[in-house]
Amino acid sequence: ADSADTAARLAKADLLTDMVGEFPELQGVMGGYYARHDGLSEEIAFAIEDHYKPRFAGDELPRGEVGTVVALADKLETLVGMFGIGNLPTGDKDPFALRRHALGVIRMLREKEIALGIDQLIRAACSAFTGIAAFDAGRATVELDDFLRDRLAGALREEGFSFAEVDAVLAPPAGVTEAFLEEIVGLTARIGAVRAFAELPEAPALAAANKRIGNILKKAEAEGSVDAHVSALLLQEPAEQALHAAMQNVVPQANAQFDAGDYTGSLQTLAALRAPVDAFFDGVMVNAEATDLRLNRLGLLKTLHQAMN
Repeated sequence: ADSADTAARLAKADLLTDMVGEFPELQGVMGGYYARHDGLSEEIAFAIEDHYKPRFAGDELPRGEVGTVVALADKLETLVGMFGIGNLPTGDKDPFALRRHALGVIRMLREKEIALGIDQLIRAACSAFTGIAAFDAGRATVELDDFLRDRLAGALREEGFSFAEVDAVLAPPAGVTEAFLEEIVGLTARIGAVRAFAELPEAPALAAANKRIGNILKKAEAEGSVDAHVSALLLQEPAEQALHAAMQNVVPQANAQFDAGDYTGSLQTLAALRAPVDAFFDGVMVNAEATDLRLNRLGLLKTLHQAMN
């Protein structure tokens, strides 16, 4: 932490020198030389030199932890400050290179496997602008979150993933209405799991069922809350009993695999629900006239929806 603080305080010092004034492309590079000349550690010198990285698409990332910390802080402060005063890129105009800064943040988080949430980082950067009247932290948080999500989606599509695959991993979890605001470590594994799942023969039927369940729950919840709770005593039809029994076996295993980071295995385990889900919709009337039966069946579907999403 002390090394990062020192590097951050000195990162822009070389901008005041005649050398960088004459040769702007040496910003950071000269700072590293000056740091070594003054007897500072190599990690601080590297951090001063590297905190502008990545400067362009495909550029190398900062060396070491100290350089990464300072580079993240520098880019996030610029992004949050500009978004907080409403100075966003428009069309092809991006005079402060905010798109490049955003992609740099995303690359460092992904490739350095930094398990920090986007919301944590934005809040930390907002603290630098406390007391500045023109700065709107709420606007910075919401609009910058959307901006980073768009940059991340674009980066994934450039890597060859489809729109559907990207949407699957970037959509908020079931029941969450706020923006993405989460750590992106493990994103590659999650999107790979989605691709592997899509190749399973059960995938189209389960995806269609998931959409149908979502529509049923949306309509039901517009009329009142639906709890993800099931009473086994109210399961009357064989198909709903079979689905509940299958979920008792499958869902805990899928959740354990997900928690362990085995996203592909988790989705493949859930694929075993295809037959009982199909049988449920063939043999059970969800909107039964009896209120207790209807709410119990909706609770069963909500439990399933949460597990699948």
